[in-house]
Amino acid sequence: MLFCRKIPTRTPIYISCRSRLPALCRFLATATDTSASKPFYITTPIFYPNAAPHIGHLYSLVTADIFARFTRISEPDRLVHFLTGTDEHGLKIQKAAKDRGIEPAVLCDALSEQFRRLGNRANISNTVFLRTTEARHREAVEHVWRTLTAQDLIYKGTYSGWYSISDECFYTDSQITHLPSSLTPVSIETGSAVEWSSESNYKFRLSSFQERLLDYYTTNPKSIYPSAHRERLSWGIPVPGDMSHTMYVWFDALTVYLTGVGFPAEQQGSLWPPNIQVIGKDIVRFHALYLPAMLLAMGMPLSHTLLAHAHWTAQQRKMSKSIGNVADPFDAMDTWGVDAVRFYMARVGGRFRDDVALQDEIRSLLGNFFLRITSRTIQKRVASVPQLTFVQLLDQSLDGPNGDVLSSLRNLKGRVEQCMEKFEVGDALDAIILVLREANGALTHTAPWSIQSPPEAAQVSYLLSLEVLRVTGICLQPFIPEAARNLLDALGVPKAERNMDAAAVGKGSVGEVKGVKLFEGKREIASGGQ
Repeated sequence: MLFCRKIPTRTPIYISCRSRLPALCRFLATATDTSASKPFYITTPIFYPNAAPHIGHLYSLVTADIFARFTRISEPDRLVHFLTGTDEHGLKIQKAAKDRGIEPAVLCDALSEQFRRLGNRANISNTVFLRTTEARHREAVEHVWRTLTAQDLIYKGTYSGWYSISDECFYTDSQITHLPSSLTPVSIETGSAVEWSSESNYKFRLSSFQERLLDYYTTNPKSIYPSAHRERLSWGIPVPGDMSHTMYVWFDALTVYLTGVGFPAEQQGSLWPPNIQVIGKDIVRFHALYLPAMLLAMGMPLSHTLLAHAHWTAQQRKMSKSIGNVADPFDAMDTWGVDAVRFYMARVGGRFRDDVALQDEIRSLLGNFFLRITSRTIQKRVASVPQLTFVQLLDQSLDGPNGDVLSSLRNLKGRVEQCMEKFEVGDALDAIILVLREANGALTHTAPWSIQSPPEAAQVSYLLSLEVLRVTGICLQPFIPEAARNLLDALGVPKAERNMDAAAVGKGSVGEVKGVKLFEGKREIASGGQ
């Protein structure tokens, strides 16, 4: 059952299922076009602007952006549609606005702009930023509501349960506990206070889709079973035909993915369904049960992949605006630079398994490597012998450290593609870092700047190092786009040779090499706690 609340009371939702939460949940869509001809549609969570954005929001954005950018360089002719935005209805927003003495719409205007600014600052390549207060979204939500009502899938009823204001969801008795230090019960998962609530609501007949959903997930090797949760709202879209109720916040919010592709005008457009939906693990149940049930009721295909990432933590607790233990993403990027922060997030959090917490590795392995190989001393020694191209160098037999580097470099393209196909972002970066480590080691071993190293050996080291930089630069574009662009520009790599096809060894070219600073920011990122 999915509920909508009556003003000014609360809106619960109740679903009883067994609980199992894998970090990565794959949904193999039925009756959908999975070919490369379909535009690539990727979404982030629709962020809740009851307070300023924190580092966890940036992580969701960066994760989605990596896959969007990787698709663009893997399939240059394929359209990428990338949706993000803000979910501007719900009790927390109403309460936050009341505490500030302003209207919810005024608060949303200000905070939504901060989320838009966060995307711009972090070099996020979204093509759509959608707010749930927009008229086009209201039209889509009302269309879904009327469609389900016409099928008798929505009805009025009552429900009682434990509700958390900060989490905006209901919990079962087994999901709460009484702590000696707390005057009220709290959620076991989040530690947030809960209170008993009972009211009349609109309900969605989710049970009508129980067998189809269970069959769908049990036949999927990465199936999930979200635990029981309930939700409510206060400020939202009025229910068509009954202005005393507002739509349950998740019913409203989940429809945004349809709004983002032009629904209802484009009900079966070429963009739907999403290829990847990036979400936090705490909202899997909504995307794994409620949204699929709504789509099945409307005869629409389900998302291909739901990618659920873990939380960023502080003091062993999930970062939460309600708790107040958040890290400012703007401060982080201003201090260390956008690409350094993006790299760290992808490197540490890109395995989507464990909660992660802010080591600057990429500046040393890539930036310093580039500065070393493009030094005037090395270039002068290389110019003293007959010139070779890298393709000509491939005709020679390389052994020792250089041979090891070349062998790893030949495998890099395939390894990165394989990892990204499996959604292992961290492993993809591991493969790139391994090549850069080997290349740095080989450069140190050969020492092409030293008079003890023959000019011919210096040339081999120079050409191999440039190829390492070219190939890794292409592969790094989704992760650190600005630094990768600076690197490829400095190497004179043509724009048409910056896709993954050109990441094969010897398939691209290097032009006039110029020394540049690859990264912004001055301070290094120090390793942190969990």
